[in-house]
Amino acid sequence: MLEVNNISKTFFPGTVNERKALREVNLNLGAGEFVTVIGSNGAGKSTILNMVGGKLRPDTGSVIIDGKDVTKLPDHVRARFIGRVFQDPMAGTAPNMTIEENMSLALGRGTNRGLGLGVTKAKRVRFAEELRSLELGLENRMKSKVGLLSGGQRQALSLLMATFSGPKILLLDEHTAALDPQRAALVARLTEEIVERHQLTTLMVTHNMEQALRLGTRLIMMHDGQIILDLDQEQKSRMQVSDLLHEFEKIKGAQLDDRTMLQ
Repeated sequence: MLEVNNISKTFFPGTVNERKALREVNLNLGAGEFVTVIGSNGAGKSTILNMVGGKLRPDTGSVIIDGKDVTKLPDHVRARFIGRVFQDPMAGTAPNMTIEENMSLALGRGTNRGLGLGVTKAKRVRFAEELRSLELGLENRMKSKVGLLSGGQRQALSLLMATFSGPKILLLDEHTAALDPQRAALVARLTEEIVERHQLTTLMVTHNMEQALRLGTRLIMMHDGQIILDLDQEQKSRMQVSDLLHEFEKIKGAQLDDRTMLQ
């Protein structure tokens, strides 16, 4: 479903600030596979998401989605088949628009739009049904402005909206990091349920190693623009956070604690 082939990316090439963000990275995700991505700051985690999402173009290599080369397609075109949730709960929604208006925009993402009612009776029925699955009571607040919601509610709404257009790929960029532990646990649970319900091929960046081990079907660890560890579901199920730190130290010869990986 998703192929990242020999991707490299250097920022500020030829200057004193030159930084190699990705170094000939290869990654292949099958349909419905849920991969969590961990690594220290500057490892290339968000860069690889931006490559898949179309916000960045690689210097070399290609991105293939469902057999189609999308390397040169901009992010607004890829929006037809990619859903994304960002770290900042404010980033995925329009605060001055209502819940139903935000959902209507999400429903039309990546499609040609003409004049017509943004929110119809049929859409409201669908929106209420979708919101009910979150179990947050938002189906009773569809005319409320999104800016009035809590961070956890907004992030849950963003997660739901990211799946509206029937994407083939879901990208999650530390989407629980800005939330308090209770809200983060809620959004993590909803993530599991939504990914399973829609059988979404998912790439999730996180600094939370416990979360990376618990969620998904596969885990990769990145460092210095490369994938240094790739665990399948069976291998991941036998690991603990201390084991991940040990693997990093063994591969890179570094002495780390969990705070290093969580920064």
